[in-house]
Amino acid sequence: MAVRSTIKINKSKIKELSLGAITALEKTAEALHTEVVQAQVVPRKDGHLQNEKFFVDNSQSKSGKVTLCFEGPYARRLYYHPEYNFKKTENPRAKGKWLEDWMKGGSKQDFCNKAFEMFYKMEGGL
Repeated sequence: MAVRSTIKINKSKIKELSLGAITALEKTAEALHTEVVQAQVVPRKDGHLQNEKFFVDNSQSKSGKVTLCFEGPYARRLYYHPEYNFKKTENPRAKGKWLEDWMKGGSKQDFCNKAFEMFYKMEGGL
């Protein structure tokens, strides 16, 4: 008994899925950026760290990498020193290590996975 099969590769669908993954990754990073700002966890004095100095770098998204960036000489110092007495006038939940809630073991660790899944379904035509 002989069995034959034919495989046809749908290159246009593969391209659509690949481009959808890149777009979904970029949208996921932007969603995380928005989520962090709305959570009001970034220490805020004049708004520079949370606004102008906090951005998403999509320059390597085609390689599967996006970066959430905090720029400025004080960003690292504030992030790694949760013992500071942060003013809570502007952001009532301001703290050091403000991204930990979205990292593995944090209360919102599934945020990025769920966001990516939702965006990928939309962008990939699934």
